[in-house]
Amino acid sequence: MIQADAFLGTGFDAGFDFYTGVPCSFLSPLINGILTDKRLTYVAAASEGEAVAIASGAWLAGHKTAVMCQNSGLGNAVNPLTSLNFPFRIPTLLIVTWRAGPGLNDEPQHELMGRITPNLLELMEVPHRPFPADGGEIAAAIGEAGAAMDKTGLPFALIMQKGDVGNAGGNDGGNDGSNDGAQPMSAPPARPRGEAADLLDQGPLPARMQALETLLSGVGDDAVLIATTGKCGRELFTLGDRPQHLYQVGSMGCAAAMGLGVALNAGNPVVVVDGDGAALMKMGTLATIGAYGPRNLIHIVLDNGTYDSTGGQPTVSRSVDFAAIAAGCGYAKCYRCDGLGGFVEALKSAQSGRGPHLIHMRIQPGSMKDLGRPTIKPPEVALRFREFLASGAGEGQKASAGP
Repeated sequence: MIQADAFLGTGFDAGFDFYTGVPCSFLSPLINGILTDKRLTYVAAASEGEAVAIASGAWLAGHKTAVMCQNSGLGNAVNPLTSLNFPFRIPTLLIVTWRAGPGLNDEPQHELMGRITPNLLELMEVPHRPFPADGGEIAAAIGEAGAAMDKTGLPFALIMQKGDVGNAGGNDGGNDGSNDGAQPMSAPPARPRGEAADLLDQGPLPARMQALETLLSGVGDDAVLIATTGKCGRELFTLGDRPQHLYQVGSMGCAAAMGLGVALNAGNPVVVVDGDGAALMKMGTLATIGAYGPRNLIHIVLDNGTYDSTGGQPTVSRSVDFAAIAAGCGYAKCYRCDGLGGFVEALKSAQSGRGPHLIHMRIQPGSMKDLGRPTIKPPEVALRFREFLASGAGEGQKASAGP
């Protein structure tokens, strides 16, 4: 067994300072250690896939990151690991606990994943090694992971077994499934319910292209834009490609979480351009954004009521009030729009006040004819976006959370 502070300290010396994930009892010592180490940041994610996207955003903002989860939650991370990290070449250190690992009698829900954990990582082309169980192995394990990620630009996993890590003083951190004796966990302070306002034109709905044109003309040159997968990113690229644009080509539902990771670590205004289907897919991210409260984040949901890229099949967004949901999650102010006039007003208001903000903008189904795709490759998109943030364009200070 090693102590959590020994691993975290060595990791910090190697540059790892941003952690996110979903708890497992095996991880309690590490999470508690992160929460009490002022050098480190921990973001509690609503799902493992969300955590991968948050870490991807933090990497874009210049941090070395780690995602922590149990192996039973690894399934939730498969999509972003394979369709976000892989195409964009975004590395992160995965710390995956091995529930139902070799010789461990565990709960029935862990049985299958316990058998296939290493094989699943290999199938996703994620190299891995055992988590260090001895103090003399820590530097070598972190060094091997770091060297591999530097070479490939892809994630690397450490597989943690029961008893590998404990709290300082020898406490096992509740590895029996409890948190008895471990340091108390902390959470972001409760945030007040936000406001939701109607800015409705009540006329014909605009096209997505019109909304994106209005957005580009309404935000400053220091703003960074993250567009959800599908025709949203393709139209944004067609209208005007800039280094501060990131066009997700997969990982549906992960744009907002990536935006959160950027916003918590950069001073620039961060604009996430989401779709109704994508926002519905990972609604838990609204709660995470609301809880951490990045003041520089504007979350736009362009809602055409369809899955446009797959043939226009309907979503269930007609029954969903995204503005009310976001306000209930702690977004500072939210807006309902159905025309360009209200959208312009909402953008101005969102940029003049402390966020996070959400703009629910209803638009027409469909897209421009003969719509092309981004011609710049995803790794180049990610690197130039990262370089734009590193260049200091914008405020250049870490955005704080809280009221």
